[in-house]
Amino acid sequence: MKEIWDKYLFRALAQFWNPAYSCFTFGKVDLVPTVEEYTTLL
Repeated sequence: MKEIWDKYLFRALAQFWNPAYSCFTFGKVDLVPTVEEYTTLL
């Protein structure tokens, strides 16, 4: 079940990823992962 949820979450977030600025953009709001979040991803 978790793999299915992760797949849909990744697809949804990928639509908002701005590769030029390495952040998520929702309208006029930019969300950048914190250092702690980056270390978790690595």
